[in-house]
Amino acid sequence: MPQLNPAPWFTTLLFTWMILLLLLKPKLLQMMYLKTPKITQSNFKNPMWTWPWF
Repeated sequence: MPQLNPAPWFTTLLFTWMILLLLLKPKLLQMMYLKTPKITQSNFKNPMWTWPWF
């Protein structure tokens, strides 16, 4: 059964991961996104709760 022989498939898997990790990942991390999230600070304060039993 040729499916049980991992020799050709294991090398293909290794080369694929090497290409992904060494070439594609740094290029993907350098990409600029079109919509960057902006950090907004608001002065919103929650009012104190008035509990009826206090």
